[in-house]
Order: sequence, then C-alpha cells, then structure tokens
Amino acid sequence: MSADPEVDQEGGAAEADLPEVYAALLGDYERHLSAERGLSDHTVRAYLGDVRSLLDHAERMGRASPEAIDLRTLRSWLAKQQTTGRSRTTLARRATAARVFCAWLVRTGRAQVDAGAALGSPKAHRTLPAVLRPDEVESLITAAIAAAEDGTAVGIRDIAVLEMLYATGARVGELVGLDLDDVDYERRVVRVLGKGRKERMVPFGGPAVRALDRWVVRGRPQLLTDSSGPALFLGARGGRLDQRAVRTLVHRRLADVPGAPDLGPHGLRHSTATHLLEGGADLRSVQELLGHASLATTQIYTHVSSDRLRKAYRQAHPRA
Repeated sequence: MSADPEVDQEGGAAEADLPEVYAALLGDYERHLSAERGLSDHTVRAYLGDVRSLLDHAERMGRASPEAIDLRTLRSWLAKQQTTGRSRTTLARRATAARVFCAWLVRTGRAQVDAGAALGSPKAHRTLPAVLRPDEVESLITAAIAAAEDGTAVGIRDIAVLEMLYATGARVGELVGLDLDDVDYERRVVRVLGKGRKERMVPFGGPAVRALDRWVVRGRPQLLTDSSGPALFLGARGGRLDQRAVRTLVHRRLADVPGAPDLGPHGLRHSTATHLLEGGADLRSVQELLGHASLATTQIYTHVSSDRLRKAYRQAHPRA
C-alpha cells in the first residue's frame, strides 16, 4: 500500500479471541510488516486491525485455516463492513489490506490460491488536501522569525525546522530522524530515510541553507548534551527533537498568519508539492522528491492545482 491506513479501533475481535492458528498467523504477519517491510508502528497497527477483523470473520464462517480463506470469505467480510456503515474509503482500504495479506499467504506457502487477486473494492473518494499559498508560507516563516527575536536556541531551531519542512517536503518523521551527516551543504541536498527504509536525496534552497547553518553553528551547541548523539534537530532537553513538538510548532506559527488554514507539518508537505507543480516541475520529479511509491499518490496535487485554477477562473472571468 502506498499510504498509511487509518487506525480503526473497531476493526474486529481482540487477538486473544482468535483461534490459536490465527493468532500465530497474525504474529507472523506482524513480524513481516515490521521487520521485512520496515513499516511504521502506526501503519503496522492499522494493517493488523484490518487483518484481525478478516480472520475473526473467517473463523465465524467456519474457515479454520488460512488455506480455507477464499473469495467468498473476503466478499462476505466486506459486505458485513458495508452493512455496519463503513465509508467507501474504509472499505477500499480494507479490500487492499485483504489483497496484500492474501498475496503474502501464497508467497509464504500458507495458501495455494491467492483469494484476494480477484477481489474488487469501491473506489475511494479522495479529498483534496488543504495547502498554503506561497505568501502564507512566507508569512509563516516571518512569524517564526519574529518569535525568535530573543535569539534563543529553540527559536533558531524552529526557523530551521520550518524552512526545511517546506524546502524538502519531508514527512515530519523523516525530518526529526535526520542526522548531522545527512546534510550536504556544498551540494545543497539532504539524505532522507523514508517509508520502508528507502533512502532518497532531496535538494533544498538558499533560505533553508542559511537557517540550517545558523542553527548548527549558533543554536544547536546551546542545547547539546552527552545524550544528543548525531541528531540534527534537538529538543529543549538535548535529545532528538520529538514529532509532537514539530506539530505544535507548525500549528502555533500558522495561528499567527491571518486567514491561513490550520495545517500540521503534512500540510507543508502538501504545499511544497503543489507549489512545485504550479511552478512547472514535472510529476516524476515531484514523486521522487516526496518519496511516493506510486505516481498516483503524487497526482492528487495536480488536482489541487486544477481546482485552484478553476476557482480563480470563476472569480475573475466575466462569463465564468
């Protein structure tokens, strides 16, 4: 799957309620997702919730082993989800989870037939992500600079964090995971470790270079402790900067920008992609920069740009 699924607390029975054969199977699948695919804890929990729900349904249908899970089982499971009011997006995600799981069963010799190969799913509605205008991004950085007038290390760091988030389009987890030697100042690129431990090189511009240099030279030494290690961005106590602190920062500074939507760090990532495409970057380049496994994921930003164009046309053209 190319995107993190939502965590669904109503996914199914608890693991302890599953028959022993299915409980063991779920444990093996969890290790596969974590160790072999390198997915985040959040993603693993979500996948397991969907598969646990499927296995519980299969057991209730009398399917006592993974080999017995067939297309009818999968369709019955999805139909039950639909009758309980699950959204099209949730159903589409669960169908994908079932297909991936069934393919894994065949690949590991636990089943002979891939039941999920013929499973269809409703097309999920994709909502257009909210993004900032370029002038709102400028105001966001200006707000951070104003808040850092006292020259504190945290203030200097916050400017560098915002500049790098927007310059690189990195996910917040990728940003806080950066180490000092991941940054190549001469080439103006940063080595980012993305989903599935996939590495990519991402360029960044002059403002981000200056903000980052100021942080490393003036700000970081003030927060440095014996436990800091090689982390590029440090928290107030000297450890690696926490994702929650970055989210709080983005929300707080955006509150200082009149009329700007209340976005988190991922909103800056959306904005970066949209602004690159509006500026003439090709889709493949933006896909590589963002670390998307599928071009279809990147294409959502072309829809954002088109939506903006239509809105501007309706507002400005006399005969719109």
